[in-house]
Amino acid sequence: MSNKLFPCLAVLACALGISTSAAAATCEAQAAEKKLAGAASTSFIKKCEEDGRGTPAASGGACEAQAAEKKLAGAAKTSFVKKCETDAKGATAASSAAAKCDAQAAEKKLAGAAKTSFVKKCVTDAGG
Repeated sequence: MSNKLFPCLAVLACALGISTSAAAATCEAQAAEKKLAGAASTSFIKKCEEDGRGTPAASGGACEAQAAEKKLAGAAKTSFVKKCETDAKGATAASSAAAKCDAQAAEKKLAGAAKTSFVKKCVTDAGG
């Protein structure tokens, strides 16, 4: 998994109302990806959870962090954060629709091109 996927997972967790224990699982997954073990893993997970990565508040925090990295202030920062959060919500809806369509394809035991075609049409019909 790429590091860019984790903010998406955080937003998805927020949209699905996943509990803090899921946030802990996200932090644990990040530690595993970094191949951390022992005290390093424990320390990373603790800091990750304290920072709020993987929690419902993470999407707003991620947008704020991006604005800070870009050194935005005032109206430019406000506009950027608002657009960032709106985009994150849209991505979550599309991910949610794709996940539901993927599950429906699995129920129908579709594979290959048939599955791809079904999921694409399903997501389009869902408005994603």
